[in-house]
Amino acid sequence: MYLTFLVLSSLTLVSARPSSNAVWAADSAIARGQGNGLTSSGTPTVSYEHGELQTGLRRLYDLTGNQTYFNYIVEGVGKIVDNNGNVGGDYSFDAFSLDPIRTGPTFLYLYNQTGSAKYKTAADTFRRQLDEHPRTTQGQFWHKLRYPNQGWLDGIYMGELFYAQYTAMFEPTNQTAWDDITSQFKLMLNNTLQNATAPNTTGLLYHGYDFSHVASWASADRGHSPEVWDRAMGWYAMALVDVLDILSTLPSSTLTTELRTTLLSFIRILFPRIRDAASPTSGVWWLVMTQPGRTGNYFESSATAMFVYALLRSVRMGYVADDPDEGGSLTEAAKKAYEYIVKNWVVENADGTMGWEGTVVVGTLDTTGDFDYYLSEPVNLNDLKGLAAFVLASLEYEML
Repeated sequence: MYLTFLVLSSLTLVSARPSSNAVWAADSAIARGQGNGLTSSGTPTVSYEHGELQTGLRRLYDLTGNQTYFNYIVEGVGKIVDNNGNVGGDYSFDAFSLDPIRTGPTFLYLYNQTGSAKYKTAADTFRRQLDEHPRTTQGQFWHKLRYPNQGWLDGIYMGELFYAQYTAMFEPTNQTAWDDITSQFKLMLNNTLQNATAPNTTGLLYHGYDFSHVASWASADRGHSPEVWDRAMGWYAMALVDVLDILSTLPSSTLTTELRTTLLSFIRILFPRIRDAASPTSGVWWLVMTQPGRTGNYFESSATAMFVYALLRSVRMGYVADDPDEGGSLTEAAKKAYEYIVKNWVVENADGTMGWEGTVVVGTLDTTGDFDYYLSEPVNLNDLKGLAAFVLASLEYEML
């Protein structure tokens, strides 16, 4: 029944509002030309936001068979990958940034769907970048070359999804690669996890850390940044779930046992803490999670959508038990948050498209990384980082 409805609604015009929010959000992004391989000024860009949206479009296509979603992905990638498989646009191999790697899973998906060698060639470029990517002496990928010795939670989502999918498809017996992916997750958590005695502790992860302790914000304790920023925590939470999904496609093997065990352990530690960090009244999450209720702080939509997605999918896939007696149901917490999202951040535009509100434009450790910095960044309308996460969250919510 749900699938039949979703197929029908996804074939209608956006002006006839679909009952599926996943379809409505995706169709609205397409109607605005978002995530199409181009910047707002029309120049090609290798963008992690586009990779995030493409994941939602892939799932909608796989679910509905609506060719529009597949074609949009192909057209978008065609703006940044030429017929020889060269990655163009604003991508620079030598910048050693993890952000563009987030488009890599789309290259792998299209290679699997079409068999076209150009997508494999493009993916090989990203895999080669990871081979040469600078690391801390512990082995953590630098977030970017311009941020020496810094690991950011964002980078786990940007890099490890591709790293794991590429390994699963082409190097499933590469124990070194599987161990390296495990190490990336572990190093990030071990260097950013809030101590129980930390001020305003949530038991979650600081935005990032500087292993060299050179950054102005680096703490004496492990060099971590001063605050838990919601979207960074959201990126890491989604990465835990999505890499487990990749492992679930492989035959049971001791090669991936440590990675699987590590990810499951981290989910079972962190996801109840994410649940508990939500506002008890609204059910959603503060921009700066370590400063709930502080003047100027606000509920932020992108991370809320990410948390809804991660909580619901982890329960549905059996990665974590949904036990109301253990602090409260993760599913019920996610449902409450989703209902707040729809009521407060989803708007219907005059042309029938969905408007998306409440997403902060950016969060970086390029400056002070403190409360005042995060509050200084503007909130954007129809920001793809939040809208794409809402597509994913809606797909999970609509399966309940």
